[in-house]
Amino acid sequence: MYITMLPLLLACAGPVSAALQVDFSSTDSIKSAAKDVAFDVMSFYKGNQSGEIPGIVGLPPPSGQYYWWTGAALWSTMLDYWRYTGDETYNAVALEGLVHQNGPDLQHPFMSPNWTAGMSNDDHGFWGLSAMLAAELGFPNAPGDEPSWIELAQGVFRALEERYLAQTTCDGGLPLQVAPTDNGYNIKNTLSNAVFLNLGARLARYTGDQTYAEWAEKTWDWLSTVGLVEHYGNFIGVHDRVSAEICTDVNGDSWTVNAGVLLEGAAHMYNHTTGDVQSTWRTRIRNITALEFANSFPFTHDDQWILVEYKCEFGSEPCNPETHFYKGIYLRALANTAKLAPFTRDDITRRFRDSAEAAVKVCDGGTSGRACGYKWNMDANWEKKRAVDDDEEGERMEGLPAEMNALSVLLGLLVDEPASKGFATNETVIKDESQGAGGGSDNDGESQGNGNGESVGTTTRVAVGWMVGGLVAAVF
Repeated sequence: MYITMLPLLLACAGPVSAALQVDFSSTDSIKSAAKDVAFDVMSFYKGNQSGEIPGIVGLPPPSGQYYWWTGAALWSTMLDYWRYTGDETYNAVALEGLVHQNGPDLQHPFMSPNWTAGMSNDDHGFWGLSAMLAAELGFPNAPGDEPSWIELAQGVFRALEERYLAQTTCDGGLPLQVAPTDNGYNIKNTLSNAVFLNLGARLARYTGDQTYAEWAEKTWDWLSTVGLVEHYGNFIGVHDRVSAEICTDVNGDSWTVNAGVLLEGAAHMYNHTTGDVQSTWRTRIRNITALEFANSFPFTHDDQWILVEYKCEFGSEPCNPETHFYKGIYLRALANTAKLAPFTRDDITRRFRDSAEAAVKVCDGGTSGRACGYKWNMDANWEKKRAVDDDEEGERMEGLPAEMNALSVLLGLLVDEPASKGFATNETVIKDESQGAGGGSDNDGESQGNGNGESVGTTTRVAVGWMVGGLVAAVF
């Protein structure tokens, strides 16, 4: 494995003694706050210390709190931090972490023997999405004989594809677990299939290979057929799972991560396609957000849309620790959706601003004075519905997930920054290399495909506001 000299993180720390302060009218202030929160995020990472395991944020239960996939979520977040701010402080440690968690060869991408026995398909898929993001952003590949990011993303897709094709129940669909002997193999869950769709959509856009797009369509159709994606007229609900024995017993739990990963995949398909196919994906995006925004951004008494994870914040029981990462994944998916499907931009931008203002208000804890809290919606109208205020010990929920969520909502405010990296395709990477340029290409926006479903690498931004405020007010 490639090991690099890591930056001394403590050297990056500024004075830490007061609550996080942000002037939301200033890009420089937002970036400065993001730098502080990024430092706090990485203060939880121990993989660059002697005797620790690079790439992961801790051991899974019962030894620790967090499962393997949360490391992928960390590196995707830090890639976005570099993308939006240009700060390369954590690039070396991100590179080392991703490379260390890769498998022994491209036949086993991100299938390290340490994790494969208990691996879930969504776990594996999240590492593939991290590699895909690195490719899209032009993140430097590891030197030597290490595979490129796009090779790793394709390798993970192939592994997921083979598992899908091996299924004999429910007419398809990926199960939760990889190994038939693991508890959870008898569950077909939305997230595993949404990750598969997302990765396929992004590979289709990046490579121009229509086979990936066909898999994205096939996976959407399967989710719809079993009812995990449920159509209510002009609304689409995204549910959680079915059993592999019955296939129609839909568990209707709503999680932001399911809707976010699926929505982001739909946005890549929208951006990649043209004509009637693009129109279909546009409708799907609008119908998902119509219902999902009502669930995840309840309208407050002072006209704010502030993100909540409903089951964790208003449920009857505490959520397990890994669900606390879901907000950040959802927010990064929304930011990418706004970039790739600009007709969503106005709605998403407003929700980012409201949520960021609320999040910063609770970045005022811990010994530093700026540790961020998990819950942002403090509307008095919602207090009576809040069955679970804190963690099981009655303490305010702080820690790595809360910091990552806060970082993601701040970064989402920078989505229109001219300097932020767009999503490259293979065509733009080749063009950049021939011209001696590196990095991602800002080829987001309305697709200008060539009629064969292939992106031509240059697109036009169109911002068409589509407001659902009336719907949210009516539902709540």
